[in-house]
Amino acid sequence: MAENQATLADLLVAACADVWRNDPEWLATGITPIPRLGASLAKLSLNPRLMITDGENMFLEEPAPIGPRDDGPVAEGWAPYARTFDNLWGGRRHALVAPVQLDRFGQANISVIGDYAAPKAALLGARGFPGNSISHPNSYFFPQHNRRALVEGEVDFVCSAGYNPVRWPHGKIPHRLELRRIVTNLCVMDFGGPGNAIRLVSLHPGVPLDEVRDNTGFDVVVEEGAIAETAIPDAAALAIIRRLDPHDIRASLIKGNPPAVRAA
Repeated sequence: MAENQATLADLLVAACADVWRNDPEWLATGITPIPRLGASLAKLSLNPRLMITDGENMFLEEPAPIGPRDDGPVAEGWAPYARTFDNLWGGRRHALVAPVQLDRFGQANISVIGDYAAPKAALLGARGFPGNSISHPNSYFFPQHNRRALVEGEVDFVCSAGYNPVRWPHGKIPHRLELRRIVTNLCVMDFGGPGNAIRLVSLHPGVPLDEVRDNTGFDVVVEEGAIAETAIPDAAALAIIRRLDPHDIRASLIKGNPPAVRAA
């Protein structure tokens, strides 16, 4: 791979960074390495207002590289659970999370695959997803865009609130429910269709629309006119990404990690 050539993993980091482009001074949380790199890239190139952490218990002024490192990051403050939850419950956080399933309502699952009483696989449990989903904006990341991840019907276990009024208490939309972006290895989507339906925002370079449709368990809204192409990170962004991930951990998360521009 040429030094200045972006890979698909690089493109996904940049697409993740874009979800925080216009956020105010609040906490940017990226769960799993590519979203975390996206939050760091956003802080350094798109939105210096963002608050970030080391992924453990410290607020940072400058993002810390992921993976093994010789020196610890320079902390600007302590970030225990209490301070994190103050931001969370106050709506001052935008999380980019990586569930195992998502449905057309934006309901996410990280708990079980299959029937809850006799699951095919038991995963993390709902953890913080219920409270997060009704307290602050959320976006989603899927390294493998397929019908097992973006499912037909509802997810196997609803861990987070979405735009499904049947599940809203007393039919009232949850306070601060705001779902924003979905970044996958094929495209970027949002919830901007009629009635918060999932809508195509951009296709990654070389990905045909039919591939997205064939690999999604629900209809994706495609607006009339030219379909946008996901932006490839420029040389400055690539330099930041490589500095933040010197061990190329991001490449191991995308099968084969091909070039960002898919060959014809």
